[in-house]
Amino acid sequence: MTYSNDWWRKAVIYQIYPKSFFDTNGDGCGDIKGIYQKLDYLADLGVDALWISPMYTSPMKDNGYDISDYYRIDPLFGTNEELYQLISAAHSKKIKIIMDFVANHTSDQHQWFLESQQSKDNPYSDFYIWKDPKPDGSEPNNWGSHFGGSAWEYCSVRNQYYLHYYAKEQPDLNWENEGVRQAIYQAMRFWAEKGIDGWRMDVITEISKYTDFPDYETNSEIPVVGFMHSNGPRLHEFIQEMHREVFEPYGLMTVGEAQDSDAQMAQMFLDRERKELDMMFTFEHMDVDVEPDTPNRKWQLQAFNLPKLKRVFADWQTSLVNVGWNALYFENHDRPRIISRWGNDTDYRYESATAFATILHGQKGTPFIYQGEEIGMTNIKLPLSEYDDVEISNNYQELVEKNQTLSHKEFIAAVYQIGRDNARTPMQWNRQENAEFTNGTPWFPVNQRYLEINVSCDQVDRQSISEYYKQLIYLRHTEAILTEGSFVLLLEKDEKIFAFERTLENETWLILANLSAETLEFPPSLRREHSRRIIQNYPEANQTVLRPYESTIISYQNK
Repeated sequence: MTYSNDWWRKAVIYQIYPKSFFDTNGDGCGDIKGIYQKLDYLADLGVDALWISPMYTSPMKDNGYDISDYYRIDPLFGTNEELYQLISAAHSKKIKIIMDFVANHTSDQHQWFLESQQSKDNPYSDFYIWKDPKPDGSEPNNWGSHFGGSAWEYCSVRNQYYLHYYAKEQPDLNWENEGVRQAIYQAMRFWAEKGIDGWRMDVITEISKYTDFPDYETNSEIPVVGFMHSNGPRLHEFIQEMHREVFEPYGLMTVGEAQDSDAQMAQMFLDRERKELDMMFTFEHMDVDVEPDTPNRKWQLQAFNLPKLKRVFADWQTSLVNVGWNALYFENHDRPRIISRWGNDTDYRYESATAFATILHGQKGTPFIYQGEEIGMTNIKLPLSEYDDVEISNNYQELVEKNQTLSHKEFIAAVYQIGRDNARTPMQWNRQENAEFTNGTPWFPVNQRYLEINVSCDQVDRQSISEYYKQLIYLRHTEAILTEGSFVLLLEKDEKIFAFERTLENETWLILANLSAETLEFPPSLRREHSRRIIQNYPEANQTVLRPYESTIISYQNK
């Protein structure tokens, strides 16, 4: 199944969190000129496109995902003209630009909301979701915010509540209003005409609401985040309209963030005949160590479950055959460093980083690399007061201080493992002060391990993680088996080994990783005669054992 403009099928995409990438003016925050200066580094890595997190004007209550002007770059990052120059320069190096778009909500400082909150009869009154209080004055229902507490905030001017799935400073747009939809499409067209190549659509599965706003059934006093927060009744209609209005006319690649969507749901979003999205970011594989079906499930950690991770990956791989295309990731701006979460970031940092990369890049789909992943950056441990993320502060207040459903010790342990700020520490370029991210005071602390973990050190290291990534990217570009080959999961119940096969015509690749710190027997069932190693993360091959976090790709001919 091939398409003429599907450049992204053989691509590797690199995500930049601009605030933490590279600062050129000494204000402690990364900027557009910083991305511009690092284009040669990105081109050398071999990536095909950059997904850049939001840089629009914003009060930064949620680090740019609260947009107050869709048409203007925030002065923190630079100017519109500097972004246009970046797009042109990236294109000259054959690197495409994917912008992040937030269509579910805006900032409460957006002009639309400033007007909407003034009265019930102004032109923007219905741009947002307003509901009357219950007779006792309480919230319209028991829906919760992803960031803790109720999803409703009272406005005394209108004597109504407005809905916010995230921070109270991020009111949800009313997608039932055609004027809202057209205003969003017009903003997207503006950037498409400036030459961008695609969109990453933030929380796109939440734009359609259950407009009768029923309560969740629960025995808990804690507001609930549940199934009604996503995949509302008009969701596919809205995305298809967006496709007609923006995606198709401009030939844009799209990847949608799709929490609470499984592989079967994904078939509807990704089926080419339906004309919706090109790819989706699933959350399923990233939730294998959280407690399901509890109000505070993200912060109620469980042990890493490798068999469950394999089943989720395999389900997405097999369910989308001849239907859609996978987006492959372990890290992003909302996800911690994978080697700190599920690997071993001390004794086997190189081996962990390359093992998880092998498993991800060996699958069918488009791999996404998050800044610093290619050098094995790790999580950070700070006092609670030093974290910046509104999700951390709000949930601590709700779950620890208010409802006492978690202890401080339990909550901080979860922050150390899965908190979003773990991914937002500044990029580590070299051993100079602040890892050369800035010559000012960084907006967020640089990880204490920057003296040993940085780009300069990695590039000359005998065990270079970035060199391993370059090999994986080269294979993606040159080997059709990674793009077109079938997928078969092996050793499904094994708790330490992740193994699968990719087959195209007469060739099969065995992708194999020991995701433990133990030395294991090389499974006899996976030993292949007359095979050759495509890539491996130990300097010499061993046919009898799998060493800690050892990974390899082995090619052999089918009989």
